[in-house]
Amino acid sequence: MEDSVKQFQERLVEVEIEAENLLLARHQLVENDRVRNGNREALTALRKKARTTKTSVSSPFEAIMKEIEGATSRPLVKEVCATCGNHDSTEKTWMTFPGTDVFARIPFHAAHTILERDQAQLDLDAKKLQSYVKEKSFLISEKGVLADKISPGVLRSLVTLTDKPK
Repeated sequence: MEDSVKQFQERLVEVEIEAENLLLARHQLVENDRVRNGNREALTALRKKARTTKTSVSSPFEAIMKEIEGATSRPLVKEVCATCGNHDSTEKTWMTFPGTDVFARIPFHAAHTILERDQAQLDLDAKKLQSYVKEKSFLISEKGVLADKISPGVLRSLVTLTDKPK
């Protein structure tokens, strides 16, 4: 009898730890999404300022082909940033860094480059967290702790609540 109680306690502690890890991962996922939305809004504002969209700036190849006819002393390759476009990439832009209250004026191109790099990293972290949450949920579900089905008592109460009054 005493062994079964100890096994039950050990199993309960194990499930509690897994559930706590699951809740922490979900909380981190929400925080990550909040930061991702902020970055997305900042990138949209920078694109509006530069009057570009992700696809409105011609590719470097198209720019080369337009300029190749009269380009004797110009370089053959002109780098065109998809966000900057024809906007002055050295123009200073105010930016705050995550986790700080520090504002800095940095070049436009550097600002959107930092934001795009952060956005890519946040997207990768979000995918990792989503797979972690899925794995932990499945693990807890396999242990029989999560209810995968609606119990009959709850189902009956739902049916009686949705029935029309007589």
